[in-house]
Amino acid sequence: MRRGLTGVKLVISDAHEGLKAAITRVLGATWQRCRVHAMRNALAYVPKGQHTMVAAAIRQAFIQPDHDNAVQTWRHVADQLRARWPKLGTFMDDAEADVLAYMAFPAQHRTKLHSTNPLERLNKEVKRRADVVGIFPNEDSIVRLIGAVLLEANDEWQLQHRYMQVEAMADLTPPAIEEEKTLQITPRAA
Repeated sequence: MRRGLTGVKLVISDAHEGLKAAITRVLGATWQRCRVHAMRNALAYVPKGQHTMVAAAIRQAFIQPDHDNAVQTWRHVADQLRARWPKLGTFMDDAEADVLAYMAFPAQHRTKLHSTNPLERLNKEVKRRADVVGIFPNEDSIVRLIGAVLLEANDEWQLQHRYMQVEAMADLTPPAIEEEKTLQITPRAA
């Protein structure tokens, strides 16, 4: 916020309660639970031999054309699976809003909005480049390397492979958040 971060509409992360609360209070943004991690968590409730069937059933919610149909399908699948795996049904009830939050965004962006995979890919690239160098003489040298990797990624996303059409996001209205719950951060003098 102090560095000018504005206009955040969605943050995708793992399910950490503190992070989720901070995203809502500080950024005033919608929180999306990483769909990939949520699927792994869901599959932990079923025997390994049933993973393919259960994953296919859950994915039915993700291919729906809009948020309402996704929620309806999610609930239907949860009810079907609950009879055999009650803990999975409870997990799906609890995770519904968090896993399907991205469905409120433009359809053309949904394939990119549901997981933390792009960030994980970027982290792997930073690690790969750092491993090539091996030992850094000082902290500044690693900051320069990481900065260069991040600038490359930024340039690619901005110019060559535009990750999302900004124009489609402009049509979104920010989610309603009560003013008194939004945390205002003011920088203090050092």
